[in-house]
Amino acid sequence: MHLFISFFFAIIVKIQGADWCYQSQVTCGGNCIGPDGWPTVAGACGGKAQSPINIVTRRTLPDERLTPFTFAGYQEAFHSLITNNGRTVQVDLPATAKVQGGDLAVPYKAIQLHLHLGKDGGPGSEHTIDGERYPMELHIVNIKEEYNSLDEALKDLAGVGVLGFFYEQSGSSNKKYESIINALNSINMPSSNTTLSDVSLDMFIPSQSNMTSYFRYQGSLTTPPCEEAVVWTVFKNTIPLSRQQLDAFSRLQFADGKPMVGTYRPVQPLNGRPVYRSGSQVILVSTLLLITSVISAIGLPLPK
Repeated sequence: MHLFISFFFAIIVKIQGADWCYQSQVTCGGNCIGPDGWPTVAGACGGKAQSPINIVTRRTLPDERLTPFTFAGYQEAFHSLITNNGRTVQVDLPATAKVQGGDLAVPYKAIQLHLHLGKDGGPGSEHTIDGERYPMELHIVNIKEEYNSLDEALKDLAGVGVLGFFYEQSGSSNKKYESIINALNSINMPSSNTTLSDVSLDMFIPSQSNMTSYFRYQGSLTTPPCEEAVVWTVFKNTIPLSRQQLDAFSRLQFADGKPMVGTYRPVQPLNGRPVYRSGSQVILVSTLLLITSVISAIGLPLPK
């Protein structure tokens, strides 16, 4: 009996001492808990409103409240550290960068951005669209303007607002990303960082005129502690990077020395949550214009 208790205690200690990791890091006998075991690391990871999700476009609901966003401070240049924290690439952002509109209840201020990566241009995004996983995904993490920290914002069910963007392979290099790609050479190793100078948030994302189409749902952080306090906005338009630029991210290393690839959580069940889409008014207007054109073309009188 004492032997059984000692063995059971040893298992508990091992689980508590283990850290979470991505599936790409899991090995037999390794002291690392992959996504399936995250609820043992943080109970919220087993919740009913988890992220990421697969967005099935035909099942999304039009919402006229999802109007274009207003971005403040996104064109302002700033200096910041770009860091390999052993799990991702992260850039701390100035709180002067804010987003509002798009049915957000209040303005949200930026705190950081980070990336989720594939391998050599292969699947790496966290969210999927109709089952398709993109090579990379960018998350700009924001908190309500009234809060002073992420921990404080996570106590509010809508305290955190994350803007998600997909990357797609392009036939040419994205010149806006040259300084970021160059910085990766200095942060291949975990716990390393370097300075990004004279960059702006506008450099990281599509032009604002191409950011009117997006999806919205209520979810969670995609890594432990997995708190369900996130208003998610996932944009349709992608960010182009050349194959060479995508490959540059595959040279980064995890804290355990392995290549930093496959840094995504598997998609989570919706559990009845609605997913909304913007642009319903635009679709309606386009449809009406098409109908009007067809009626005129065949010579029928227009309705009065």
